[in-house]
Amino acid sequence: MSEWATKELGKLIKTNLSSIGKDYPFREIAYLDTGSITRGKIGGYQFFNLKDAPSRAKRLVQEKDIIYSSVRPIQRHFGFISSPEENLVVSTGFVVITCNQSELNPKYLYYYLTSDQIVEELDIIAEASTSAYPSLKPSDIERLELNLPSDINEQKSIAAVLSSLDDKIDLLHRQNKTLEAMAETLFRQWFIEEAQEDWEDGVLGDVIEIFDGQRIPLSKMERDKKKEGVLYPYYGAAQIMDYINDYIFDGEYILLGEDRTVRTDDGYPVLQYVTGKFWVNNHTHVLKAKPPYNNFFLWNYLSKKNIDEIVTGAVQPKINQGNLKSLDFPKYPEELVIEFNNTTEQLFEKINFNKAQIRTLEKLRDTLLPKLMSGEIRVKIA
Repeated sequence: MSEWATKELGKLIKTNLSSIGKDYPFREIAYLDTGSITRGKIGGYQFFNLKDAPSRAKRLVQEKDIIYSSVRPIQRHFGFISSPEENLVVSTGFVVITCNQSELNPKYLYYYLTSDQIVEELDIIAEASTSAYPSLKPSDIERLELNLPSDINEQKSIAAVLSSLDDKIDLLHRQNKTLEAMAETLFRQWFIEEAQEDWEDGVLGDVIEIFDGQRIPLSKMERDKKKEGVLYPYYGAAQIMDYINDYIFDGEYILLGEDRTVRTDDGYPVLQYVTGKFWVNNHTHVLKAKPPYNNFFLWNYLSKKNIDEIVTGAVQPKINQGNLKSLDFPKYPEELVIEFNNTTEQLFEKINFNKAQIRTLEKLRDTLLPKLMSGEIRVKIA
C-alpha cells in the first residue's frame, strides 16, 4: 500500500486557466450558470449566440475539470466535467479547477472538495469575506490541505468506489424521471387534452392541507448540535440543506417553495416530493392532497402549472398561503381521478422504492467518503 501525505492543494492544481478571447472559434455557445448545477447534477444548458451571451459567460473548461461556485458553497453548486461540448462556457461565478494529473486524480479531488467537511469549511471562509455575497476566491481553495496516497492508482481506486455508488444513484434518478414522464403523459392526455367544458372551476385550497404551522427553522449553529446518531434530511425551499438527528414530519408530503426560490425559468413552482422522516425550514410550503386526490396527482398537476400570477415581490419572490390557495384547480370528475390514481399506483410505488434506495446509497457514500479520504479504510489498487 502506498504512503499518504498532506499537501497544499495549490501545488497540485491550477484555477481559471482560460477564458474566451479574440481567437475563440465558436459563434454559438452552450452556457452553464451556477444555478443550473447542484451536487453534480446539471439541470440544463442555455444556448446563446456569442454576441448575445451574458457577460458572465467567459470561463472555458476542459475534460476532467472541476467547477465550484464561488458564492455560498453550502448551496453545493459544483460539478465534474466528464465529456464537455466543444463550445461549453461556464459562468465566472465558478472557480474552474484543473489538476496536475500526474500527482492528483481529478475525481479524487472532486470527492474531497464536495465532502461535507470541506464544503462547510469553505462556506465559513466565504461567510467571512467582505464581498456583497458570501464568496470564495480561488486562493481560498488553493490554500486547502489535502491528505492523499502518493500512488495515483490508489487515488483512482478510491474515486472508483465512490463513483460506482454515484453511478447507481444516477441510474435510479434517471429511472424515476422516465416513470414520472409516463405519469405526466397520462395526466396530460386525460386531464388537459381530453378536458371537458362542463368541468367546474375550482381552487387549489379546496384540495390541499397546508402544514406550514409545524415548520421550525434552525440556524447552522443549532443544526451542528444535531449531528449524532441517525440523521434525517433538513429541507429548504429547493433542496436538502443539511442532515440532522431529529425530524418534525414523518410521511409523504409535497414541498413548494414559499420565498427566495419559488419558480423555475419556465414559470413552474419549485417542488420537492418527500417521504419518510424529515425536518423543514420556513422557506417552503408543506402540502398534502385531500381525497380523492393523492399527492402523486397533485404533483403531476403542479409540476406543469404556471404560477406567475401568484408570485409577489420584485426583489425577493414570494408565494403566500392566500395566493397559493387561490391558484385555479378544476373540479375533476371523482371517478376519473380515482381511475388515474389506480392506473399510476405501480409507477408511484416504484418511484418511492427507488427514492428509498437512493437515500440508502447516499448515506453509504457519505459514510464511506471521509473514511476513504482519510485512509481509515483502504482499497485495493486497480
